[in-house]
This record gives sequence, C-alpha cells and structure tokens, in this order.
Amino acid sequence: MLSGILERVLPASQLRSPDDLLDDLDLSTGDSRAKRSAFWTMLTLSALIAAGGVLTDSTATVIGAMIIAPLSTPIMGIALGIVRRSRTDSVRTVVLGCLLVIGVGVVFSLVVPGGYDLLQNGQVAGRTSPGLLDLVAALATGAAGAVGLCRRDVAAVLPGVAIAISLVPPLVVVGVCLGQGALWLSAGAAVLFLSNLLALVFAGMVVFAASGHGVPDGDGAARSGRRPRIVLGALFAVVFVLLAVNTTATVLIAVWTHRVEEAADRWIARQPDASVTRVYTASRTMHVEVRAREVPPVGSLLADLRGRVPDRLVIVVETTRGEFVEAGPVGR
Repeated sequence: MLSGILERVLPASQLRSPDDLLDDLDLSTGDSRAKRSAFWTMLTLSALIAAGGVLTDSTATVIGAMIIAPLSTPIMGIALGIVRRSRTDSVRTVVLGCLLVIGVGVVFSLVVPGGYDLLQNGQVAGRTSPGLLDLVAALATGAAGAVGLCRRDVAAVLPGVAIAISLVPPLVVVGVCLGQGALWLSAGAAVLFLSNLLALVFAGMVVFAASGHGVPDGDGAARSGRRPRIVLGALFAVVFVLLAVNTTATVLIAVWTHRVEEAADRWIARQPDASVTRVYTASRTMHVEVRAREVPPVGSLLADLRGRVPDRLVIVVETTRGEFVEAGPVGR
C-alpha cells in the first residue's frame, strides 16, 4: 500500500535525475562561481527588502522578499547531502547566509526611534512567538518543496512554497530585535527560523529518500550517515520542546486574559455608563482598559480574580483619560 502511495506522489516517469537535483541544490557543483554570485546577490536583496517590509509593517513587501529569497536552496542541499551521505558546503552557506541577513536586520534597527514598541509591529509580533502549528505548517511546506524539486511537472509550486515557508523575515526580525536589545523577542524569532529550517531538512530527507536519491545501506555508509541524523534529531527535539512550551504559555495567557476580562466586566458594572474596552498582557502585567467617569475600588477586582489566575500576577487599570491605577498582584 505504501509503495502505491509513493508511486502516486512520486511517479518514476516524472522524477528528475540525481545529477539534475544535485546541480540545483549544491552550489559547489557545475558553474559554482555563477551560482554563488546569484545566491549572494539575491539573498542580500531579499534581506534588504524584508528589512524594509518588516520596519514599515508591509505584508506585501515581506512576501516579495520571501519569493526571491534563495536560502531554501542550500537548506534542501543539506537534506540531499544527508540522504546521499556526501559532504557539501551547504551547511557553511546556510550559516553565512543567516549571519548576513541578521546583520542587515541589525543595521536597519539603527533607524528605529527610541522607545518604539516592537510588539506593536505586526511583522515583528507575528514572528516572535512561534508554536507547534508553525512546525506542522513548516513540515508540510517542506514536503511540498521537496516534491516540487523532485518532480519535473510540479515545479510551478516552488514560488508558493517560498511564500509559505518563512526564512529571511524571521532572521531580519532577529537582527532588528538584537539591535534594539530585545533579546527575548530575538530568541523567539530565532526559534521560528530554526523550526522552519529543521522542518525543511527533515521533510526533504524523507521525500528525497522516498524518490530514490539515497545510497544503498552499508557499514561505511551507515556510520557516515548516523552522526548528521543524530544531530538533526537532537535539534528537532529541542525545537519541539521550545515550541510546545510556548504554545502552552500562549494558551494559558489567553485563558487568563479571558478570566480577567470577565471579572473586570463584573467589577466595572457597578459604575453607570462604564465598560471594559480591552484587556491585554504586556511585560508580565495584565492591563485592563476601561471607559468610566470614576474607577471603583480595585480591591474587589483582585478578590474576584483570586484562584482564577496565578498569584502575583500584576493588574493595572487604565482609563481612556490616561489615568493609571496599579491594582497590584493577585493574591496579595
């Protein structure tokens, strides 16, 4: 049954030859000078475009950077090298490419005004808190990209794959956040990039092996291919744990925010013509925005929240007139 599915997904009549695939993914083969020149030129331009799109919060510009970004080529080259158990310079190319894009982000961060809230930028906020669904999407995208590379008749899907997989924009966000001293945000964007990279490599390995691009197993081949797989598996496990923890934290914050909003609605209902306009979390503090002529005593709000949200969670009440009332930590 499995062989029948593979034949449908990867029909032998449409598979590209190993030499063709290697020539596309390994920048050190064939006319390496021309291929490297094209790679570094397009990567630099895509990094500049992505940096401009991120800082102006322009989705269309960021998508343009994704389409022309060539970073997925050496990443898939890593997958092919592991399957073929051959040495390539793909890892070195990916590392240097990442450093280049991060450097561009750091340089562009110099134009960000002081006091600028990075999380108010949708392009930044959307790439600093990855979850398990991002990993699932990246695995599916990597599989689509690998199938598109292996088959001659579906190469048209590759631009869509470039848009679906986010490689250059997260690295730009890493650089921008580093330049602004936002280390936690930078780490979140780095985890997103690493999860996408590992998903591409893993999915590429599976598809390339299924399409017959691997080498026959033997004692020497088994030893030479074991170490990359162990390293890849360890990195994948670490990223999976980080994404699982972040997903859990995101879900818990959403639950606590909803509970605070419910309690705040009951609390503010004592005042005529008063309402809660927004509840959000920032800097480990829950902010409650209200529209009211007079803010009622906050002690009852904290009492209502006791046992419903974690103790020591700080609650701050903000009015539409710009007044701040620090209710204090829950459970005090």
